[in-house]
Formats: sequence, C-alpha cells, structure tokens
Amino acid sequence: MCISISNKKIVVTGGAGFIGSNLCEVLLEKGNSVVCLDNFSTGSRENISSFTDNPNFTLIEGDIRSLDTCLEASSGADYVLHQAALGSVPRSIKDPIASTEVNINGFLNMLVAARDNKVKRFVYAASSSTYGASKKLPKEEDSIGKPLSPYAITKYVNELYADVFATTYGIETIGLRYFNVFGRRQDPNGPYAAVIPKFISQLMKLQSPTINGDGSYSRDFTYIDNILQINLLSLVAGKNAVNNVYNAAYGARNTLSDLTELLKTVLSKFDKRIGEVPIKYGVERVGDVPHSHASISKAKAFLNYKPTYSLQNGLEEAVKWYWENL
Repeated sequence: MCISISNKKIVVTGGAGFIGSNLCEVLLEKGNSVVCLDNFSTGSRENISSFTDNPNFTLIEGDIRSLDTCLEASSGADYVLHQAALGSVPRSIKDPIASTEVNINGFLNMLVAARDNKVKRFVYAASSSTYGASKKLPKEEDSIGKPLSPYAITKYVNELYADVFATTYGIETIGLRYFNVFGRRQDPNGPYAAVIPKFISQLMKLQSPTINGDGSYSRDFTYIDNILQINLLSLVAGKNAVNNVYNAAYGARNTLSDLTELLKTVLSKFDKRIGEVPIKYGVERVGDVPHSHASISKAKAFLNYKPTYSLQNGLEEAVKWYWENL
C-alpha cells in the first residue's frame, strides 16, 4: 500500500479491535507513532500482541466515555482514527442505552479532546446503517432514509456532531461509512459476530450456517485492505476532501445466498467435505436493511480511492487466515 504517511503521532481508538488493530499495524509499518486506546470490551489483546513490544506503539487501556482519558490519548497527536464503538444492530436493539453512551457520548468526548489538543484531522468510522429505509441503489452519500435501529441513529448523530465541530471549531473531519467489512482478526465468536467470520468458523467445523431470511438480502462486502486504504487516504487527502462523509466499500453487492455458496467453494479447497454442508434459513432480523450497495464515486473523486479486493479476492485471503489461525 504505497500511501505516504510517516513520522506522525496517530491515535487509533478501538485499536485492539478488528479494524483498529489492522490500522495500528499498517501505521507502525509506515514508521508512525501509534497510540491505541481501548477498553477491551470488544477488542482483544491477541489482536495487538504482535506489536506491543514496538517502541512506537503505546497502549492506553481506557474508555472513551471518560473525557480525561480521551484528552490523555490525543495529547500531542497529529491525527485521530476513531474506530471505537459498540457495533451490531442486534446489540443496539437489546441495549440502546449502552450503544448511545459509547457511540454518541464517547464520540463527542473524542471530538472535544481532538479540538482541545489541536489535532490536525479527525477521521472516524461511520456506517452504512445510516442509509436506513432508503431503497435507492447504489447508496449515495447525500441520500439517506429513516434509521432502522438505535445503532444507525448513533452513527448518524456522529456525522451531525462532526459537521458541527467542523463548522464551529474548524476541525478537519472525514467520516467513512463502512459497508460490511471482513477479513483477518474479525472475531467469529459471540452473539454479535459478523456473518462472514461466523459462517467460515461454522463451515470449517462442518456445521450448517443459518441465513436470516430467504437469502435474498444483499450486501456490499468489503475486505479489510480496502478499508485500510481509504483510512490512510483520508489522512493525506487535500483540503477539498475534508468535512465530508464517504462510502467505504468495494462498490458491488452479493446476496447472502451467493456469499454462502462462494464461501463453501473457497473453503472446499481446504476440505472437500465443506462443499456438501447444507445451508439453513431462519427468520429475518429486526432492524436489518434489505439491500446495501455503495456508490464509491465520491471517494474515488475526492480521496483517490481505488479498492483492490473484490468479495472473492477478499474471501480467499480471509479464509486462508482463518484456516491458519482458528
């Protein structure tokens, strides 16, 4: 990934999580000083174990719901990559208060800390869930619908706060609406596990995965390396790109049935029996958006974003990693 950024101090909130730990790793490889802020509620120490001894890596075990902790983490920082959040639509439906406290109050704390510490740019993880009930495909940044879950509401409020801080305090912000990110280090376990790692884990054990609904719902599945690219591009983008929100996706869509068959095909290269595992179908999940497909024209134009991993390319990389690490 030949994006030039080095010798900077960069805070990654949620840095022990799936996306955060991958960001920490690539930033360290490029010669930056990285501060990882994580309370390990969803992140894992194993995710950062390979670089905890790196002298350019600092771990602050703390919670973004504490303003003092956010101020400490961002002191002297050039940039913030804000990944910390309580993800998952079902989790937010079960406990909307916790999602609000972390995703809104914690986000606001980090914005205030970035303002007070004069951080140059604040790049944050937004979400495709913000599109809500909008039926327009592909999804374009300026056209959103009614949110369908507490999680979607929290992520939309993040965008509103970022916009207000940009206009009121002059902070440079960029929001990245992630679309179904998958790849190495994504946890396949737990009640809120994402579909791809969960299905990979089940198929490896010759267990039948259960699709919520009839399999016709579609998603813009996005491999982690595409997400790393757009985050780094957001740090180095020109002034004309800031104070904006961009879709972070591959720019295609596949149904859940297509995904499952593709997973079986890729995994069958490791164990032929996987190709014969039957698929189960269950009830649709409350709050799920039926179809998700991103337009990435805006990110291409303003950030020079060029995703290099399709769903199949990404699955081949991801499956190899899970096969070697599970």
